[in-house]
Amino acid sequence: MAFLDVHANPNPKSRQAIPYLLDVQADLLASLETRVVVPLYRQEAGTRQPIGRLTPVVPCLGRLHVAMVPELAGVARRDLGAAVGDLRAMRSELLAALDLLFTGS
Repeated sequence: MAFLDVHANPNPKSRQAIPYLLDVQADLLASLETRVVVPLYRQEAGTRQPIGRLTPVVPCLGRLHVAMVPELAGVARRDLGAAVGDLRAMRSELLAALDLLFTGS
């Protein structure tokens, strides 16, 4: 598991709207039993609308998703499974969203 890896959502109840979780935890903390993730909502589902810089729209596995940064969550590392992709190409946008959430700037 690594920073900006994308994992399939292990929760069957929310998987339809949120097919993926984005790992946003620093690799330095890889030994912790949990990972901090951002839910990636299907954009076409319309359940979550993008809010400018705070919730960037990201391409993931052939579809657009809304990275709902304000909905950060902790997930047990054992539940995430193997990465199915990554969003390293969106690093600047994702770090800007996290910065906005935590510092307001």
